Amino acid sequence: MISISKVTKTYKVGETEVSALRGVDLVIENGEFISIAGPSGSGKTTLLNLIGCIDKVTTGEITIDGEPVSSKTKKELALFRRKRLGFVFQTFNLIPVLTAFENVSFALALLIKEKDSIRERTMQALDEVGLKGLENRRPSELSGGQQQRVAVARALVKKPEIVLADEPTANLDSVTGEGILKLMKELNSSHGTTFIFSTHDKMVMDYAGRLVLLHDGSIVKDERRST
Repeated sequence: MISISKVTKTYKVGETEVSALRGVDLVIENGEFISIAGPSGSGKTTLLNLIGCIDKVTTGEITIDGEPVSSKTKKELALFRRKRLGFVFQTFNLIPVLTAFENVSFALALLIKEKDSIRERTMQALDEVGLKGLENRRPSELSGGQQQRVAVARALVKKPEIVLADEPTANLDSVTGEGILKLMKELNSSHGTTFIFSTHDKMVMDYAGRLVLLHDGSIVKDERRST
């Protein structure tokens, strides 16, 4: 479970202070498929970055499974991200010179050293996202949707408790984007992994089992629905 309590985030732009989040309170249960939405500047990406331990709160507290993350050092946060969180980005963030297999296995090799286990889990992750047979292709030899599937496999190969996806459909056409969402929904159901999206894409919002709407750094709507 993720608990966000009275969280604020303020950035300094020159001499000006900009409030990205203003006293956000939110609880996300294990296994949720939740979309954090809002217009540009609403604070959704900031909130995702705080949950993902990429940034630190200005005030307030975030705990994950009862473990406070706001007070961790940079080294502790890096280890926490590596072990327990998976990330999917709108720009895919694949390493161009590596194959699909190498992009996925690289993330796992940071955690375990057994080569047979790395290979087995990497191939399983690629198979789960529908890329069996394409493991030796580099990103330039894959379509946008296939590259995003590699990114999903890379996020899931570590078997994280939480996957954070920042605008995962932004660089995809609607048909490909929906395919990626269906895949994530299936993986959410089969693995029980918590998926948290930052988005302004209505299709992503419609797929979510819960929609949290931000405006000017505050939650203005929190809606659970059947999908």
